[in-house]
Amino acid sequence: MSTSIEIRETSRGRRVSVWIAIGIVVILIGILGGVLSGLGAWNQRNALDPESPAPLGTRAVAELLREQGVDVIIARDRVTALEELSARDATLVLPDAPALSDRGVETLVDAAMDAVLIQPRSRDLRLFLPGSTPTGVAEAAPVEPQCDLPEAERSGAVVPGRVFAPSGGAVIACYPAENESYGLLVQSDGEHRVAAVDGAALFVNESLAADGNAALALNLMGRHAVLVWYVPSLSDTDLADTTPSLGDLTPPWVSPAILILIAAGIAAAVWRGRRFGPLVAERLPVTVRASETTEGLGRLYAGSRDSVHAAEQLRIAALTRLARRLSLGNGATPTEIADAAAARIGADRGVVRGILVDDATRTDTDLLTLRARLRDLEDAVYAAVRPEGNPR
Repeated sequence: MSTSIEIRETSRGRRVSVWIAIGIVVILIGILGGVLSGLGAWNQRNALDPESPAPLGTRAVAELLREQGVDVIIARDRVTALEELSARDATLVLPDAPALSDRGVETLVDAAMDAVLIQPRSRDLRLFLPGSTPTGVAEAAPVEPQCDLPEAERSGAVVPGRVFAPSGGAVIACYPAENESYGLLVQSDGEHRVAAVDGAALFVNESLAADGNAALALNLMGRHAVLVWYVPSLSDTDLADTTPSLGDLTPPWVSPAILILIAAGIAAAVWRGRRFGPLVAERLPVTVRASETTEGLGRLYAGSRDSVHAAEQLRIAALTRLARRLSLGNGATPTEIADAAAARIGADRGVVRGILVDDATRTDTDLLTLRARLRDLEDAVYAAVRPEGNPR
């Protein structure tokens, strides 16, 4: 009789253990889904995002504009942005949008009364400020506007960040730097106005309170009662893509199978965890290249057949590394870096300037050639600085 009772109690205990294990698996899957969902939401709020409170976000300037009575509309796709811009007179805030074609960017800017380019690249200057070019980074010291633009005069001094060489003519240039470069370019045809300024240096949360940064942001972006802030993404594109994605090539049964395997793995871990003992975490040394973001942007531009953009990103990364290797300050211009590199390796200045600054890149072949020449130049400089070997 006692043996029968013990068997029933053992069987009941096993059933309870099974249900407990199933409950733990379900809870873990829910937690995992929540974490992944949160990571996805965070990735959407990256640098220059008006909803991001991170140091490189721009939530602070968006809130300041709202306090001044400006209706700030955040558009995460170009269709919404066009609808809002077409409905009334509005200002468009436009970061760099490599996923949009030239025509796509022009359509957005043409629909706005004012456009503020807060991350101007060579393409943006070519389209909206013809003849103007990026020239490097200004010295880390505040400068007065020294121009006739009322918005800049009311804002006072700022540290411009990236600077540009104006084309002349109707372009108003403010915040002068070396080599006839300026931190703010404005061009107006009487009805529409386009401004180019380094918002990544001036308008992000961590630097908005410095100097006249906040005043300049409010003066440039608050000229109309409505502001449409376009947030670009790789999914919002008008570029033709004939290359099948990984999802297109994956059979439909793969995703459910992966989920089942994950659930089975979690169940096995719960089942065998006590027998194998606790997991032991080991810290492993990992080295991540500082230029990984810039090289990733270069590959993105190359994939979209934008050789000029890709070449610009490769040159910016190379100039940054060379300036650090040659112990030059943050205010060193591309020409100064090129001359210092030429002097260090004993090369012709014109050749080195061509590699780092002047040579035009129009085709994929030119881009590959430029990448190889940049690599060879950096290797030569590194070898000259540290003759015992290349440290990379």
